[in-house]
Amino acid sequence: MSYISPEHKIYIAGHRGMVGSAIVRELNKQGLSNIVTRTHAELDLTNQAAVDAFFAAEKPDFVFLAAAKVGGIHANNVYRGDFIYQNLMIQNNVIHAAYQHGVNRLMFLGSSCIYPKDCPQPIKEEYLLTGPLEQTNQPYALAKIAGIEMCWSYNRQYGTQYLAVMPTNLYGPGDNYHPENSHVIPALIRKAHEAKESGAKEMMVWGSGTPRREFLYCEDMAEACVYLLNLPDAEYKNQLNDQHPPLINIGTGEDMTIRELATTICDVVGFKGELVFDASKPDGTMRKLQDVSRLNGMGWKDKMKFKQGLAIAYQEFMNRSGI
Repeated sequence: MSYISPEHKIYIAGHRGMVGSAIVRELNKQGLSNIVTRTHAELDLTNQAAVDAFFAAEKPDFVFLAAAKVGGIHANNVYRGDFIYQNLMIQNNVIHAAYQHGVNRLMFLGSSCIYPKDCPQPIKEEYLLTGPLEQTNQPYALAKIAGIEMCWSYNRQYGTQYLAVMPTNLYGPGDNYHPENSHVIPALIRKAHEAKESGAKEMMVWGSGTPRREFLYCEDMAEACVYLLNLPDAEYKNQLNDQHPPLINIGTGEDMTIRELATTICDVVGFKGELVFDASKPDGTMRKLQDVSRLNGMGWKDKMKFKQGLAIAYQEFMNRSGI
């Protein structure tokens, strides 16, 4: 039996992003269409007064907090001040306003970069705050860790029911294909396509190609988010207690090297040239594989086959580029 009913009002913060837009599609698919959204032009989430006025007027029952400033290694490393300031402001304002205006359940979306750089693999939820972070994205990671702590602290002090989910690396429709500020899959899709179109003999890939990464299709991520927020009351409350943060990993439980990833993308795109790895560029964390046994034990498992998901992502890239 669903906990969320069609009458409930659901606010998606960040509905234009890859995850937020996927959550909107998933909710609609489940017949939950009483959805509230605002563009950045309509509501600046870093403005506390504006966020409070929005919650006072709309009074949503549920909130998916998917709004964030995001990017790959380059963007995280260069725009460090922007990443920590904007993300802290967004989540502080939304979480606090949700509490003040009686939001029933809230889901805060974080990132796997919250975990220590060298923690054991696969990464369990309890490894949070057990070691140093990866330097290249530390400002973003610290903001997300603060968001998890804020959800936990509000649950403990005020009796709220706010849950934090940590997705692994995401890809799919709605991704950002900026040549410098994108994540690894969209960056490589764009590079492989441009190399194919130009007839290049080789394609350069950042780093050594040896780090391992886990990837999850964004539609699967959205399904998992709605699944969790829609859990029956007793099962949902089992995820919230004083002993550990209200934190759940979302991923596939499988990973691959960046070399394997680049090779697969070139195959999907149709680039036949040689891959060249620039080891002078940063690798980031050497491995980030999440332990998803907790989520799997609650009855959810990913569905999209990786190569099929890449093909859909590449087709959307071409559609958006007008190719």
